[in-house]
Amino acid sequence: QVQLVESGGGLVQPGGSLRLSCADSGLIGDYDAIGWFRQAPGKEREGVSCISGRDGQPYHADSAKGRFTISRDDGKNTVYLQMNSLKPEDTAVYYCAKGTPYGANCTVFEEEYDYWGQGTQVTVSS
Repeated sequence: QVQLVESGGGLVQPGGSLRLSCADSGLIGDYDAIGWFRQAPGKEREGVSCISGRDGQPYHADSAKGRFTISRDDGKNTVYLQMNSLKPEDTAVYYCAKGTPYGANCTVFEEEYDYWGQGTQVTVSS
């Protein structure tokens, strides 16, 4: 059974950086995508970034573009989300998810994902 485990969350000051990890119990195959989502208190869950298992093509939502980088390790079982220039509005529980892209590239639509991790808290505060 697919198991996803997030790690790397914590407390960071505005302008700081964190790197989140999503470890898959198996491998991220050619038909898969790994997405990062977040949910702040009182708000709906929103997509942040994703990466295609086929070719490593990334996608970033506007909120993350220019500040976040998603990558995959050589062993194809871990995806990282490097978050730089963090802002208080980035505070949320961050979830990784695994699914099958509808097209050639991944998206951050929740309907595309089948398996979800437990989440890791990111708090950006001085």
